[in-house]
Amino acid sequence: MEAFDAVSAVLNSKGGKVWSVPPDATVFDALRLMAEKDVGSLAVLEGRRLIGLFAERDYARKIILMGRSSKETKVREIMVVSPITVPADCAVNEAMRIMTEHRVRHLPVVGADGGLLGVVSIGDLVKWIITSQEAVIEQLHSYIAGQV
Repeated sequence: MEAFDAVSAVLNSKGGKVWSVPPDATVFDALRLMAEKDVGSLAVLEGRRLIGLFAERDYARKIILMGRSSKETKVREIMVVSPITVPADCAVNEAMRIMTEHRVRHLPVVGADGGLLGVVSIGDLVKWIITSQEAVIEQLHSYIAGQV
């Protein structure tokens, strides 16, 4: 594990299951799925095509603060349209840079055909970096102790 590994490696390690909703789902149903699957965002798909991303932040800012009803509002009304995506071969450190620069917490990963492969969170990437740093530290300890 390294910061220069592709985000596809992160998807492989966490499992590539993508939780999604159609754009006409209610926000309430999307939130219920997010709670059931313990995820912070959902891909919004029309067929296999990614058209948006719905996250907890969208609910907090566009439903709660605006006094709207989650049972009456459709996901398409508040989702992030055309979210920033990265290709599967994007390096973990580059994905982190993109997320930081654009202030997003979830990043859809797309294949060469443009199809959605999965979604990585900032937590997924931080965990990857920490694990890679722990491995390097262990290797250095072994080297210093003469165990290499």
